[in-house]
Amino acid sequence: MLQELTGVEIVGQATDVATARLLARRLRPDLTILDTLDASGDWIGLLQFLKASRPDAKTIVMTNFVDPEHREMCMRNGADFFFDKSIEFDKAVAAVRGLQRPPAN
Repeated sequence: MLQELTGVEIVGQATDVATARLLARRLRPDLTILDTLDASGDWIGLLQFLKASRPDAKTIVMTNFVDPEHREMCMRNGADFFFDKSIEFDKAVAAVRGLQRPPAN
């Protein structure tokens, strides 16, 4: 769905935290979407790294781990948005649209 949004360019994709850190350093994306597929990996450390390395960049967390503690931990450590990927995917797409810059004249 994201590839179909006008003005959105997907510049990288990682399947683990180490690769995500490497790509974030190299590509410096305006927006990172973290799909936390499982509890393995240092997702909180990655959120902290992303916020410290690019405070102006935004991060969306998509997860099935939607308990209030996980949400609070993610938001406290750098997530700008937090969505339940099983029922809130449309909200994530709306958030991406809302973050888009107007076209240059």
